[in-house]
Amino acid sequence: MDILELNPTIAAQGFAAIGSEARLQVLQTLVRAGQGGMPIGDIQQRLEIPASTLAHHIRFLVAAGLIEQEKQGRQVINRANYPLIEALAAYLLHECCADANCSS
Repeated sequence: MDILELNPTIAAQGFAAIGSEARLQVLQTLVRAGQGGMPIGDIQQRLEIPASTLAHHIRFLVAAGLIEQEKQGRQVINRANYPLIEALAAYLLHECCADANCSS
């Protein structure tokens, strides 16, 4: 996703989704896992979050588009949606220092 495709509503949904410490930890865990992602059980083991709580956080992140899921046999593999995460970061920095006095 390109920064030009982000509008304030989509950006707000993405930032709201990572607005809790637990969801931020889940997302960071998946970012660290890389493109291969990881199954829910591995996320749960790594973060020591109860299964029902983790499922709630993952649903929130999936709804915001920050996590993509793929069923592989009996496992659900979760992956960070890197293009959206990069677009959110760019959205924040897009007009960085635009109002600053840049004259030397």
